[in-house]
Amino acid sequence: MPPSVPDSSDPGDPQGPPRRGDAPTSTSEAAATESWSSGNGPRARLDRLLAKARSLPKVPGVYLMKDAAGQVLYVGKAGVLPNRVSSYFVPSADLGFRKQPLLDVVEDFDVIECEGEWEALLVESRLIKDTRPRFNDRLVDDKTYPYLAVTLRDASPGVYITRNPADARFKGARILGPFVSANGLRRAVQLLQKVFKYRTCELDIVPGDPANRRFRPCLLHAIGQCSAPCADRISPEAYRSDIDRFVRFLGSKRSALLRELKAEMAEASTQLKFEHAAALRDQIKAIEKLDEREKRRGEVDFEWQPEVTVFSGDPAGGLRSLQRALGTEHPIRCMEAIDIAHLAGGETVGSKVCFIDGRPFKDGYRRYRIQSVENDDYRAIQEVVDRRYREAAAGEELFPDLVLIDGGKGQLNAAMEVFAGLGARPPIVIGLAKKEELIFLPGEQEAIRLGRENPGLKLCQAIRDEAHRFAQHYHHLLVRKRTMPDAGPVKRKTSRKTSRKADGPEQSGEPEAS
Repeated sequence: MPPSVPDSSDPGDPQGPPRRGDAPTSTSEAAATESWSSGNGPRARLDRLLAKARSLPKVPGVYLMKDAAGQVLYVGKAGVLPNRVSSYFVPSADLGFRKQPLLDVVEDFDVIECEGEWEALLVESRLIKDTRPRFNDRLVDDKTYPYLAVTLRDASPGVYITRNPADARFKGARILGPFVSANGLRRAVQLLQKVFKYRTCELDIVPGDPANRRFRPCLLHAIGQCSAPCADRISPEAYRSDIDRFVRFLGSKRSALLRELKAEMAEASTQLKFEHAAALRDQIKAIEKLDEREKRRGEVDFEWQPEVTVFSGDPAGGLRSLQRALGTEHPIRCMEAIDIAHLAGGETVGSKVCFIDGRPFKDGYRRYRIQSVENDDYRAIQEVVDRRYREAAAGEELFPDLVLIDGGKGQLNAAMEVFAGLGARPPIVIGLAKKEELIFLPGEQEAIRLGRENPGLKLCQAIRDEAHRFAQHYHHLLVRKRTMPDAGPVKRKTSRKTSRKADGPEQSGEPEAS
């Protein structure tokens, strides 16, 4: 159905132009039909724009919708320009009550081709800030735009997403934005963090502090997304150079920065600074692979365990759903789950598994042989929590974003007693009770009940079930050693490489956690 356009002979007529195929019943309706289908009618105008949109190059970019006077009405970004822009002009387009009036006034559009979605995100933010299109302003719903802040005045600058760039903590920071999509901005920050390895934590880092060398970096360092200036894993000068390159990257095209980096790498090699040249080489390769990473974003990597990752086609969707269910603004990236396994109190063990961005991170798995009790799940959980998080409570490492305790209110309260004694706790601690699959929060009487198909619940079930599998595997291993001390290792049909991926660190001979 085409947009409603009042008939020129009757401004109050709510019917709009007659539908295609209707027989005109009056001279005015016949004129309206001719106007609608003629080269000057609204549908003909939208068809013209549709043909133009479909002829656009299939690249990322930004589009600017304009009225007859050339005034910019709306700015948007696209991963593939023809796919996104043409969706506005098809006859079945439904843009919602806020943007639907755009179709009544748009006469033309311009596009700016970009090298990737990350660049389109930045260009979109600059254009919105400069032109303030009226249809963009109407979309914000009184919410403030997110900004990107780079705290250049800090000794070890960090990169943060904020909706309040005027905050005192960002005084002297490089502010970029505003950005329309907070989710798009977070994805871009995570993507570029793999290249420039900047920190996103809130730690107060003092370069040269002897305590830095005893500090255990967070898991972002383990997965190659942070160079860990908090633990002196990189010199202040090298870290500052990475931040400078990141800022230059945001303010210029990728091709220009690549030319500069290649020239800098050649100069470092000439001066026999081979370590510096190698670091630049790795950064160049990472930048060149940005487009490939964007295309694969959201795909489940084949090397992850199928039984763990099939809970959701998009692990990021599960994280967003869980964040909404818990009512927290704190992004959830690193999750840990704790479980206990035993048989009538015998060979009691605990496990801790780790998910990063909704996927298992096997280097973060740990197993615990319970020493203080035998047949007491509550005290066993307390022992695991104390052994796992005592260093984080002492400030020697970071807490994960969320800790899940396998069990209901009793198990959760047992864990919270330990955190109270340690004097610090993770940002979010929850319990997941089996059977009814209720989520318990500390201090809350009512549990959170999510639908069985909720992606956030499925994510919690996935990490809970993985912790259970990991604990049971260790428990069975100890039982077999006790009952069959002379038995050799169990033969498996799978290769050693596959077995290590499936079963976790204990297959590689990793010692128990302290």
